[in-house]
Amino acid sequence: MIPQPPRRTGFFEHYEELIGTWTRRLRNRQQAEDLAHDTFVRVLESRSSEVEQPRAYLHQTARNIAVDAYRREDRREAITLEAFDQSSPHSGDPEHFMHAIQLADSIERALAELPLNCRKIFIWQKIEGLTQQEIAERLGLSKNMVEKYMIRTLRHLRDRLDAMAP
Repeated sequence: MIPQPPRRTGFFEHYEELIGTWTRRLRNRQQAEDLAHDTFVRVLESRSSEVEQPRAYLHQTARNIAVDAYRREDRREAITLEAFDQSSPHSGDPEHFMHAIQLADSIERALAELPLNCRKIFIWQKIEGLTQQEIAERLGLSKNMVEKYMIRTLRHLRDRLDAMAP
């Protein structure tokens, strides 16, 4: 007799609901779809053959994955900020210094991959401290467009720096 895979009935009927719930929470359908995908992968890889409440199990699994991602993001931001903090207690540590240099090089390379306006906006806002309105006036763009460029830049940097996070 060939062993049968565990039954996973009841999960797939909640797919659209899961996408809808997490699209509202994350305010991003693509992220919600990625989360739903990760949730279903985790559920299908799990050893539990019977779940009494598939809907609740899916939503709790998605919540756990989202929390884990949020914690990783917080840790990555803390690492990035610490690397550039001159008053950091690790600043005398050669390893920390090298990590900060490597991070700065990675940011510089990632920024070089972007269009000029993205680079200008990032530098003016994050380094020089200009407001989005001031940048919009300098470039002759709408404040909304400046915000879109910044979002694009931050997403690009996040994607490139993901490999450096522990």
